[in-house]
Amino acid sequence: MTHHDHEAMLRDAQLRVTRPRLAVMAAVAQRPHLDTDAVIRAVRDDLGMVSHQAVYDVLRALTEAGLLRRIQPSGSVARYEARVGDNHHHVVCRDCGVIADVDCATGEAPCLTASDDHGFTIDEAEVVYWGICPGCAAS
Repeated sequence: MTHHDHEAMLRDAQLRVTRPRLAVMAAVAQRPHLDTDAVIRAVRDDLGMVSHQAVYDVLRALTEAGLLRRIQPSGSVARYEARVGDNHHHVVCRDCGVIADVDCATGEAPCLTASDDHGFTIDEAEVVYWGICPGCAAS
């Protein structure tokens, strides 16, 4: 994605185009599954001094607008990805915590049908696969 694409996405979401928003979008698009501290470092590398709070505010605004997705596997810090709007899941290494995307096996949201929806209108099913990554398995 280019700088121009990110500007258009912000405008389409009716968000003002700002340098911090563009820097956050670029950081997460280039390196999926970054945690907040890594996003802050990437934004500071791009723009210089930007406050933690400014980055938190941008992450929240972009997530609420549906431009970023926040994921938080059990026992892990929150992470962000720019892959939104599809129905994919994640595989997480129990040792090092690395995360990779896994395409949905059935293709349609919410991907799984609950045995009893208790009257809820279900629009999302979150699947996390846990295991040991090849790097950790080799060592």
